[in-house]
Amino acid sequence: MNHLNHFFFIRLLAVCLLASPFALAQPVSVLTHRYNNQHSGWNNREQVLTTQNVNSKVFGAVFTVPVDDQVYAQPLVVAGLTIKGSVHNTVFVATVNNSVYAFDADLYAPPLWKVNLTPNNARVIRNADMTGACDGNYKDFSGNMGIVGTPVIDTARSALYVVSRDLNSANKYEQYLHALDLATGAEKPNSPVLITATYKGSGAGSAGGTITFDAQKHNQRPALLLHNGVVYICWASHCDWGPYHGWVMGYDAAKLTQKYVYNNTPMGYNGGIWMSGSGPTVDANGFLYLSTGNGSVGAANDPNNAINRGESLLKLNSALELQDFFTPKNYSYLEQNDLDYGVGGVLLIPNTTLILSGSKEGKLYVTDTKNLGKYSPDNEGVVQELAANTQTIYDRHIHGTPVYAKTDTAEYVYVWAESDNMRQFVFDRKAGKFSEATLKGTIRLDYGMPGGTLTVSSAGEQAGTGIVWVIRPSTGDANHDLRPGTLDAYDARDIRKLIWSSSQVRYRDDLGLYAKFNAPVVANGKVYLATFSNQLVVYGILPPVTGVTKATTNDTFRVYPNPTTGAFSVDYTANPLFGQLTLKVYDTAGQLILQSALPAAEGAHTQPFSLPASLAAGTYHVLLYGDQSLIQARKLVVN
Repeated sequence: MNHLNHFFFIRLLAVCLLASPFALAQPVSVLTHRYNNQHSGWNNREQVLTTQNVNSKVFGAVFTVPVDDQVYAQPLVVAGLTIKGSVHNTVFVATVNNSVYAFDADLYAPPLWKVNLTPNNARVIRNADMTGACDGNYKDFSGNMGIVGTPVIDTARSALYVVSRDLNSANKYEQYLHALDLATGAEKPNSPVLITATYKGSGAGSAGGTITFDAQKHNQRPALLLHNGVVYICWASHCDWGPYHGWVMGYDAAKLTQKYVYNNTPMGYNGGIWMSGSGPTVDANGFLYLSTGNGSVGAANDPNNAINRGESLLKLNSALELQDFFTPKNYSYLEQNDLDYGVGGVLLIPNTTLILSGSKEGKLYVTDTKNLGKYSPDNEGVVQELAANTQTIYDRHIHGTPVYAKTDTAEYVYVWAESDNMRQFVFDRKAGKFSEATLKGTIRLDYGMPGGTLTVSSAGEQAGTGIVWVIRPSTGDANHDLRPGTLDAYDARDIRKLIWSSSQVRYRDDLGLYAKFNAPVVANGKVYLATFSNQLVVYGILPPVTGVTKATTNDTFRVYPNPTTGAFSVDYTANPLFGQLTLKVYDTAGQLILQSALPAAEGAHTQPFSLPASLAAGTYHVLLYGDQSLIQARKLVVN
């Protein structure tokens, strides 16, 4: 397989776009979790990727960039950003080592900038610091736990807002809100600010009628939200290690002063807000919606008492004052059986007042934001219940927030609960409800968490452009283990049609270790995928073989002897346009066996190599990269 250097591809793509009807389309920026404050999970301005060109022949991994730790936060993209005097489409990546990177979003290159937000007198927090979580065996994280919640970007202020966590030299746990300059990574004025809060109440952990925010026990897992000049931040717990509460705080985006604080169980306990990494959702009237986990419901034997709102969907105004709520009729059952209501984020159906939220019970509740219905013994406020998981022998948890798209005149919602198949629900706008019949995908996941995490891309409603992208564990349960991951692409009109998968050409497209709850980000012909393999993998249209000099034809990359018993050599001809050359050897499962930099001086070269003596006999893939873009590939048989 031959591929032109990525530099040539960018030029070719530019020429193609000039001849396309989308040539004048503005590039897309992804400034917040799941594309917008309604959290639709739908990029409806994707003008490059279609159901025709997303296939294993022309679409795959075009480059990867290394980072210093695992990535829980969703990558963000800013188009046309000027950094160091040059204009870049830029992708921002935050790691659990409290590091933030800015990379060129279109081609492999060193970071445009990198900063680490751990103070000099401190270290990043680790899972081992959560000594009381899960009886001292806390494995929801496998190591560092610095930046976890997805940042949010304000291009008007040229600021990226992010929360870091550390343990200082005085053995004090700290959380900081940072505002970083997009062009440099430097702290903006008033940044960072130490996060502290108190709230009136006599609930768990209170003292003298006041509850104090505990920076150790509160997990900043949800994505940050920017709305009307306020940065909103939410917290849950670590494995129900109490005392804890569900907190929401609002900070002035310019001054970084704290404006609002809300605690959802001030006279009770728990009620964590984590929503599988989603942040609060905002409707057209500026109200915020979020779901809460297991905890106190009501007070004084009244489940409709607004003071404690665990196991609920909440409606808050911008000042974080409770306006309305929905609590399912079986909240006691959910509480007793660890079937938290607030395990997933909430989705607003565009141009309606309908909102979807789900639980570990495997149900999606459709409610109306005009009247959420509060608590009633028969769920009288519920517009509709959708079965997102009908398994009878496994858990039914919905960890991934459902996503919405309108493509080819039809409206759909997609969700993939754990241990089950993906589901596609059709929305009937005239009736204001979803059709009872659902379409099921053909792949059933192994038993275990967390199911599939989805996003959708399309060129508006244009037929043939709607794609559902799913990141999922390849095998097994990713709750407490690091598992390999698979990225799939499905036809958005019919999710039974798998059009591409990273498992089809594994040696080229393998992503490594799956990043829990982290949705793929589609923007400007690329798919950006965070991993737990300390890398960002970028997928796109593979560089075509066109305009190639003789120096890049098949006969200039030889691997011999073939078969071999372990020692082999490669002949290749370097072209300065390729940049840094790298040789990689993979097994057929996509595991990296060998990696080595190659001399890149123009002309012919021969380099000898030896494979590990313990390597099993079989077929291996030898790949030649230039600046991380695949140039050529060969198979090597080891006897």
